[in-house]
Amino acid sequence: MNDFLSLFREYNIPAAFWVNIQLTFWAAILSLVLGVILVMMRISPISSLRGFATAYVEFFKNMPLTIIMVFMVLGMFGQLKLSFSDNFDINFFWLAVTGLGLYTASFVCESLRSGINTVPLGQAEACRALGLNFWQSASQVILPQAFRGSVAPMGNTLIALIKNSTVAAAASVTTETSSVMSDMIEFHASQILQIFFIFAFGYVILIIPIGLLTTYLSNRLAVRR
Repeated sequence: MNDFLSLFREYNIPAAFWVNIQLTFWAAILSLVLGVILVMMRISPISSLRGFATAYVEFFKNMPLTIIMVFMVLGMFGQLKLSFSDNFDINFFWLAVTGLGLYTASFVCESLRSGINTVPLGQAEACRALGLNFWQSASQVILPQAFRGSVAPMGNTLIALIKNSTVAAAASVTTETSSVMSDMIEFHASQILQIFFIFAFGYVILIIPIGLLTTYLSNRLAVRR
């Protein structure tokens, strides 16, 4: 028992989870903004916008996240000199957020598009009858209903993002959970099971409430037909 408690004294495990929570928060905001823009482009009457959005979604949706993270460090930072800060830890943090956001935006777009598919076609026809243009119809009528219809897939995307935040280790973020867990196993190999259950239980605590909240909101906000 003392050996188990010594892990918490030697390593700041809550701080490691806090880093992953921050990664998730900022990447979620970035991916939501990009996802909304992409889904607007995908349903746009302009074919070039639809083509670009489709290509973006298919590219990032089928790209391994680890490859994106490595590219952010070795490509964007190492070769193209993209830098958010002179502090390496802060810089790698934001590079990881950017990689996570770009990747997750494709899934946010698909989630919102599934919500748009639940909106009756008559809604768009009614907007045209009222004289609303495409952007007015999409932003004021279609998207608000699409958000209600996509609560469940958006919740699943957020849960996936929380778990994907552990890949930030590939972007040289050394203070998040997977990096800390790796260090703990390296120096305390005899306690590998305890270390595994510490982090597994931590993610269960993070993810189960989101799943329950998503289910509740999905039922509460569902459009009754």
